[in-house]
Order: sequence, then C-alpha cells, then structure tokens
Amino acid sequence: MTERNADPETESDRPVFAAELFPYRSLGRKGFRVMLALMGVFCLFYGILFVIRGAWPIGFFFGADFLLLYGAFWLNYRSGRVREEVTVSRTNVSIRKFSASGRMVEHRFNPFWTRFLVRRHSEIGVVSMHVRDRRQDTDVGSFLNPDDRESFAKAFKRALATVTQRI
Repeated sequence: MTERNADPETESDRPVFAAELFPYRSLGRKGFRVMLALMGVFCLFYGILFVIRGAWPIGFFFGADFLLLYGAFWLNYRSGRVREEVTVSRTNVSIRKFSASGRMVEHRFNPFWTRFLVRRHSEIGVVSMHVRDRRQDTDVGSFLNPDDRESFAKAFKRALATVTQRI
C-alpha cells in the first residue's frame, strides 16, 4: 500500500465554498404552457365573438393582448437565464457572471485583500452585496430575493473568514 502526498498547489486551490446563484421563477415551463394555452383559448373565443358582433377592433386587441403577454413572459424567462458562480479557495475568490445571452465575465480576487460589503435596510434586510479589493469592485446576487441574499451573505462571509484565518 502506497501513500500519496497531497500536492500543496492543488490543496490550496480546492474550493472552500462554491455557490451557483440564479433568479427564482415561480412559474415553471409547464405552468407557463398551461397559462398560455388558457389565455390563448380565452382571447381567441372572445376575439371571434366580438368580430362576429361587428366590434372587429376589439377582436384585434385580444390578439394584441395575447402577443404582449407572450412577449412579457418570453423576456421574463430570458432574464431568468442569468446566473453567477461564486467560488472561494485559499488562493482565489472567483465570481463568474453569465448574462442572459450566455456571455461570461469573470472577476478574480485575492482572498486576503477581498472585502465583502453588505448594505442592509431595516425592514427589507440585505439590499445589496459587493465584493471589493484594491483594484476592482463587483456586485453579487443582485437578482436574489431578500431571504436568499441573507443566507448567501452569511455563508460567503463565513467562507472568507475561514480562508483568511487559516495560515
């Protein structure tokens, strides 16, 4: 039986904390399809009814309403593709931001120079979170709801403290 010694470089790069942040959407894809089908039937029925009765402009408004509803939900689901990957290791704090179009921007920080700034409101809780060092500053989790911001802030602050205290 042979013993394998851990490589110090690999050991220091192992993440102490990793989180993937993404916006919450209360209506899933299946619910969206059901809602869209129901609204489509409703708009079609009443649109045809008004056209038959001679109020044809109202029938077109029902079609426009349906298209606007579909467009609003399409934009909502597109913005839901935004996400952030946050990792903390002994040598690096990495924040990778993915836009709705798929473009990625990565911010890297030295954990010993990193400051985690949390702005709070007395009634709402955590309003914004920023990670900052000597050269750069970026916001984190701006799309999260207040409860998720609170739990992320506690976990991220604990991870930073763990990394910087172990020498």
